[in-house]
Parts: sequence; structure tokens; C-alpha cells
Amino acid sequence: MGTQVPKIPPKKILIVDDEVNMRLVLKAMLKKEGYEVETAADGMEALALLRHHDVTACVTDLKMPKLDGMGLLNRMVEEYPAIPVIIITAHGTVATAVDALKKGAFDYITKPFDQEELKRVIGKAVKTRVLSDEEVQLETAELDRGEIVGASGHMAKIFEIIKKVAATTTTILITGETGTGKELVANAIHANSPRKHNPFIKINCSAIAENLIESELFGYEKGAFTGAVSSKPGRFELAHKGTLFLDEVGDVPREIQVKLLRVIQDHEFERVGGIQTIKVDVRLVAATNRNLQQSVKEGFFREDLFYRLNVMPIYVPPLRDRKEDIPALVDYFVDRFNRKLARQIAGVDPEVIELLMEHDWPGNIRELENLAERLVLMAKSDRIGMDDVPAELIEAVEAKAQTAAPDDKRPIKELIREKTEDIEKQMIVRVLEECEGNISKAARQLGLSRRGLHLKLAKYNLRG
Repeated sequence: MGTQVPKIPPKKILIVDDEVNMRLVLKAMLKKEGYEVETAADGMEALALLRHHDVTACVTDLKMPKLDGMGLLNRMVEEYPAIPVIIITAHGTVATAVDALKKGAFDYITKPFDQEELKRVIGKAVKTRVLSDEEVQLETAELDRGEIVGASGHMAKIFEIIKKVAATTTTILITGETGTGKELVANAIHANSPRKHNPFIKINCSAIAENLIESELFGYEKGAFTGAVSSKPGRFELAHKGTLFLDEVGDVPREIQVKLLRVIQDHEFERVGGIQTIKVDVRLVAATNRNLQQSVKEGFFREDLFYRLNVMPIYVPPLRDRKEDIPALVDYFVDRFNRKLARQIAGVDPEVIELLMEHDWPGNIRELENLAERLVLMAKSDRIGMDDVPAELIEAVEAKAQTAAPDDKRPIKELIREKTEDIEKQMIVRVLEECEGNISKAARQLGLSRRGLHLKLAKYNLRG
């Protein structure tokens, strides 16, 4: 007797719709595709079924009695977060559908729907669920942060999002000012995903001429235009089975946005000058420093493309809003440039750190990185002191201090120290509240010894 191959159990889809005919049509369609199907007439009935059935994905109408589709979505995100939810509606606007996406829906389909499109979306949801089940979720301590440095509340939220979305195929839109580290976030998403051993392809859409962006993204066939002496694959093909990072996606010309929308929806496209349809499996991460919603209002960016990109937004704050990360960033950059420049800088004087904490960093982390390289290269001793700091930075901080307090004629060092102490005091108060007064826990979180924290408490009169 030959070895019997165990059967893979069929995937089970839950259909939720108050219309009997719709339930029957969808059930028949999905059974032909090899799925098992459960049906429910409203959200409450669906929740009762979920308690007794292992469901792979859920397809729900939006408007229903008792508990509607949005209410069911909220309950499922809370109680069954691993189950992808697809919304079908003839009532909601695009904005309603996007609201569902923001609340955790996998995708949405509008009535009257195309059966092939629905099958494709359900197939994608099932594949995502299977991948999520097979991949071991990383614990927080195991998260590969790459070159992202920071322990502020802002960064903790970003790390938590990366942990949740990395193993999925969800499209990510990273926003933030220039120089905040959006590409590092994209790198971390890829590095913590099941695709980490496959290609991570990057393209800066603002750095490519408008007449070349289409061929760069989608490739071209021989003879497609003057100079196309041979065929060339585009970035989507190169990223097959991996991740494609579209940096500055807000600069993609409007006429190319239609083709970009299609490949996001259908995972297929044609090369420039080609007739063969190419299918790809690509996880898309996009980034922009533009306000895309404003670009939509002004007619420069397609609304439907924005909604497809903005499934899971990640905002990277400017450095001025996460100044508590500056000391750690300085240590990181000094260590990096010690190796790069063959220097042996042992540390940075506290006065310099205080000065850096006062600066607003219009160029964000990139500006701090450039300054750190200059300081390491030009330092007169094995420690970076105030004498090594460029005069223009001191003048900028001094001007800011005098603007904030024009009648205060104290030396700049004294103003900086006072401001830094205010920040430190506020941070200690906040951490103590978070730790419910536990000194040991708060000290660890602040990077201090118990004695060090007690001294700070006495200094700022925070005891009692």
C-alpha cells in the first residue's frame, strides 16, 4: 500500500447578510470554489456561530438588523482578531468603506459586485490567514528594530504596530516629515515579515523623471520606445515574493496612478509596450512627506488610490516631538562614526546633550546624523565638548531661547540647563505614574539606579 497523503481540511467562510437570496448565491458560489460555508442573517447570529466554528474568513453585509456589519467588525476585531473580515455594501460611500478598513476590515466590495473580484479578495484573505497561522509571531523582545533608535512613547507605538502588521500582507502608508526615518520603518516591517529572505526593493518616486517612472515601476519590452534595445523587468517584478517600498509615493504622476491602483488591487500588470499580463505577489509599503488627503482635494492624487494605500497608516513624528530619544541617538551615531572614521570618541559632555535637546531639528534625524559625523570627525579630544559644537547651532539655540524669554539675560548654558531639568522632571513624574509609584520599575525604565532616582526625586522635591 502506498503512503496516504493527509487531506488538507477545506477553509470555512462565514457569510453574514440579512437577504436570504444573497446568502444562497454566495454560499453556492463559494462551495464551487471548494470552501465550506456557514451563513448568518445578522451580526448577533454570526457571533453565536463563531463561538462554535473555526472560521477562516468572514464576508459581511454592512446594513443589517440587530447588529450591523460595522458592529460585527468591531466585535470580531476585539474577540477574533485573526479572522479577516470583508465588507460588502451597496449603501456606504467610499468614506464608510475606508472607515471600516481603519477599524480593521481586510477589504471591501461594493454591490453589485463582480463574482471574480469577490473570489479574488476572499482568496487573498484566506491566504493571509493561513500565513498568519503558520508564522510564529515575534515577541516584543525579539522584534528586529534594525537601525531604528528610540524608547519614547511615540516610538513604542511604532514598534507595536510593526509587530502586529509585519507578518501580514496589509498595505502600509508611512507618513512624516523628511528625515524622520520612514525608510527605516519600512526596512523593519520587511525584516520582521515572512518575506525577510526575499527581495526588499526600493524606489524613490520623486527622484525619477515623470516620463521614466512607468517603465521603472512596471518594466518595458524591447522596442517599446527609443533606446529600449532589450526588455527590462520593473520594480514590481523584482520584488516578487518580497516587499516593494515606494518612497515619496505622492510624487507619482496622476496618469500612472491608475496603473498603480490596478496592480495593488489585482496583483497584475503589463510592461510598457507589452501585451502579456504579469502576475506578482508583492507586499507594498509606501511613504510620503506630503499631505495626501490635501493632494486628493487639490486633484493631484487619486482618492481611490489613497484609500488603497492608507489601509494601515504609520506616522513617524519629527525629532522635535521625541526629544527624549536624542541622547540614545547621539550614542548610536557616535558609535557608528567611530567605526566609519576610525575615531575613538569616548562620549559627549552633558552640556552638549543639553544644547542638542534645546534645538528644534528642522532637518530631523538626518540633521542630527550629519552633525554627529561632523562632531566625531572634528573633536579635539576623546570627548565631544561645547568647543566642538558649530557656532551656528549655538546661535540658533540662543536665538530661540531669547525669543521665548526676551527679557531673560542669563547665559545660554544656564537657560539650557533649566529647560533640560524641566523636561527631566516631567519625564520622571510621567514614568512614576505609569509604574504606579514603583521606584525599582521606574528606575529601570528611566535608565537609572534606585539611588540615582532617589537623588533626582530629592533634587526636584518630588518625595512625599
